[in-house]
Amino acid sequence: MVTPLTADRFHAFSAQHYVLMLITAVGVVVAIWWGRSHRGTSQEVMARRGFASVGLLVTVGMQIYWLTPGVRDVRNSWPLQLSDLADYTAAYALWTRGLRTSAFTYYVGLSLTLAAVITPALTQPFPDPRWFGFWARHIFVVWAAVYLVWGLGIRPTWRLYRTTVVAVLGWAVVAYVFNVVMGTNYGYLVETPSTSTPLDLLGPWPWYVLGAMAILLTLWAVVFTLPWERARARAAATGAGSLPRV
Repeated sequence: MVTPLTADRFHAFSAQHYVLMLITAVGVVVAIWWGRSHRGTSQEVMARRGFASVGLLVTVGMQIYWLTPGVRDVRNSWPLQLSDLADYTAAYALWTRGLRTSAFTYYVGLSLTLAAVITPALTQPFPDPRWFGFWARHIFVVWAAVYLVWGLGIRPTWRLYRTTVVAVLGWAVVAYVFNVVMGTNYGYLVETPSTSTPLDLLGPWPWYVLGAMAILLTLWAVVFTLPWERARARAAATGAGSLPRV
């Protein structure tokens, strides 16, 4: 369904959505090229921290907006979604070049955040502030992830995979307790969405939570980590030098 730039609500897979996905894709290529162009040079710190500052400004600005009277809603105003955490880890990883936060940004950003770009759960139309916030934050995380990994060369390892898994499990405990106490459903940890989703195929609570977590962690292991480790092993075996082990 094609919709004009302005409409009563945002529609996925409209002309507007395709333009935004194209911007994301082009930005991915530019972010990788840009990162490689100054990797290890005297300009890298300034570039990283400038990138981080822009992302953090957008993230904090939207968080303040979500907490303003008339907009604030305990069900969705707090940064308790897993992809919300990636907004902050992306900025921190860019500022510090931290390995653990870079890995978290990579795993979450190129799975859950990228999925949100492709299938956005967004109804607010342009130019609603929430429209800008949604796209700026999600696209920032995707660009940050590819910049850190393919641009600056911070490679995933099994150790970084494990630290990310531990962080995700910690998030799940905190978010679930908050949901129970406050009557919310961040991360869909209490019940499945009201609309039909693939989670419905995984059974009732808690099986759909455990099933979704198992699928996500397996994806991160097989698709997001194993290829890097195999490439590192092949490089070492051929004596061509190995990918940096971080």
